[in-house]
Amino acid sequence: MWSEESTDAIPAPERAEWYQDVVARAIAPTRTALTDPCSFRASTTVLDLGLLQVSTFTYGALRSWRTPTLIRRGDPELFSLALMSRNSMWISQRRNDASLSAGDAVLFDSSRPFEAGTGPLPDPASRGTAAPLPGTVGSVMVHLPREALRLPPGDVDRLLARRLCARSGLGAILGQFVQSLERHALECAPQERERVGRALLDLTTAFVAQQLNACQELPAETRRRVLLERINVFIDQRLADPGLTPELIAARHHISLRSLYALFQQSQGESVAASIRRRRLERCRAELARTGPGAPHIQTVAQHAGFTSAAVFSRAFRSVYGVSPREFRKEATAGRPVHGSSRDRTF
Repeated sequence: MWSEESTDAIPAPERAEWYQDVVARAIAPTRTALTDPCSFRASTTVLDLGLLQVSTFTYGALRSWRTPTLIRRGDPELFSLALMSRNSMWISQRRNDASLSAGDAVLFDSSRPFEAGTGPLPDPASRGTAAPLPGTVGSVMVHLPREALRLPPGDVDRLLARRLCARSGLGAILGQFVQSLERHALECAPQERERVGRALLDLTTAFVAQQLNACQELPAETRRRVLLERINVFIDQRLADPGLTPELIAARHHISLRSLYALFQQSQGESVAASIRRRRLERCRAELARTGPGAPHIQTVAQHAGFTSAAVFSRAFRSVYGVSPREFRKEATAGRPVHGSSRDRTF
């Protein structure tokens, strides 16, 4: 489950110590200096996924250090991959410097000293003394044991404190996956969260391997699961396209149609066409449940989910949810419980 903490009830003189404690538990012990303790605000959430942890941070202007002394006192031996979502920050480690803004990512190591702060990267001559600029920074971090990242350690070290782009491709898929955890992790049972953790480990490892041009060094099973996740994101982004077909999906991912079918049957337990149809109907159901001003027209809902005919959409919706789209919308508008389960989940 997500655990949440914030400075809301913390007196200003205690906020630096509070934040140091939060970071120590989520990542590793650090030393922190706040620009203005009275105006400093911060919040964090942490999700335990078994082997991995995910944490979100929002915080005001600060400077932090992980020193050799702190490392000697205790080291969880973690890699952390931070995905920036708001404002800017910088980090220095292993003679590398990274200046980061929204859409960037950075990898750092709890076993090595580092220095970090909000705002742009300061001049080396003033580092450690210049006050960081104000502004709330937001990031999502994936924390994993060093040994879980099954790539040559010397190669991974070259990436520490380097700005990595997470705005497109595998980085964007990883970011979307992590963001979805904030919305849906509470819906998952403990064993499901462990499976989510394994999927996140695969995506994180693949993203790091991509930066090293070492994707072929990944285990075949990892490559298969990452390919499946990329295909699933591709499908979700193109549900409105009536031309979304298994042939198109296979061609865009440079695999044979037979390989695509086998991948879905082994991993999803349903055909590619059934998966597309299920997602379209789930999207329509969610849209039809919206009521009040601005609620989309039923025909618009169908078109935005890739249905080319109102009749086809109505039949498909009724076959799964037991009511027509119009009846479903009427129940939602009246505030009555709407049908939530399908008659046939395999389609």
